[in-house]
Amino acid sequence: MELGDGGPAPGPGQAALGRGGLEFLQHTVGSLLSSYGWYILLAAVAIYLLIQKVSQSLAGRPSSRPGAADAAVEPDMVVRRQEALAAARLRMQEELNAQAERYKEKQRQLEEEKRRQKIAMWESMQEGKSYKGNLKLNQQEAESGASTSSAVPKSKPNKKPLRGGG
Repeated sequence: MELGDGGPAPGPGQAALGRGGLEFLQHTVGSLLSSYGWYILLAAVAIYLLIQKVSQSLAGRPSSRPGAADAAVEPDMVVRRQEALAAARLRMQEELNAQAERYKEKQRQLEEEKRRQKIAMWESMQEGKSYKGNLKLNQQEAESGASTSSAVPKSKPNKKPLRGGG
């Protein structure tokens, strides 16, 4: 063994091994590209387009940390939005309460009307009259009163009878 030598000297065998490895690699890559070349190309294009789309979405997104000027304005806007939202909720609640009051009043009126009808039926029964006939009479009076007060009666056009007189 020689002292100045750190390892075996490169000989003609190692140069041939390097060339053989390169040829093997070239052959393997060539056969791979010939078999799957179009798939590899399409995959590369898809990856490129995906990277472009992701980079555009990240660039279009506002920064997560607002600047000093934005920080001073933003709390005021948040407070104004919250106040406007609270005012809108309050208006809606008041409107809902008003609707509930109207409904309750209408229900009270209906109950009062039913109570009056029952009293009228009871009184007519005590007098010995037919309560059903009295009820129909009361309903007709209510309908006629409502129809005369709300609408003007329309004149009907003269119509010919469908059958002849003979």
